[in-house]
Amino acid sequence: MIRYQLRCGAGHEFEGWFPGSGAFERQAADGLLCCPQCGTHDVTRALMAPAVHTAPIPAPKDETVPPPAATPPGHAPGVVPDAMIALLQKMRQTVEEHCDDVGDRFAQEALDMHRGTRESRSIYGNMTAQEQAELDEEGVEVHAIPWVRRADS
Repeated sequence: MIRYQLRCGAGHEFEGWFPGSGAFERQAADGLLCCPQCGTHDVTRALMAPAVHTAPIPAPKDETVPPPAATPPGHAPGVVPDAMIALLQKMRQTVEEHCDDVGDRFAQEALDMHRGTRESRSIYGNMTAQEQAELDEEGVEVHAIPWVRRADS
């Protein structure tokens, strides 16, 4: 996964995670990226410092080092920030408005469209881990998103 610092045309900054270096360009070209604050699709990569990973410095033998915090300071464990919930709710709304719910037939429908035996369209639904592995093996690109409660519920 690659993390990019992103900026919208209105100057809002946020981060995005992508499976590979070309994923950002494809999603931006297809108009799939939007600012979580204002909703604009005018999203570009912002200048960011490189991430440098170094080996930890070993502690002297007579000192103990506390384990790293499992939760960042200021965040309760297991709590998802409101802005992220709002973005996921918007994603759910968009998916439901523009895609067909095929339920448990998702993997077969996606595979049929990939093979050209069914007309291509936007779909969403459910699949098992085994079905996910079969789609990966076949080269079918699908994306899982967390399915949060609707904003109006």
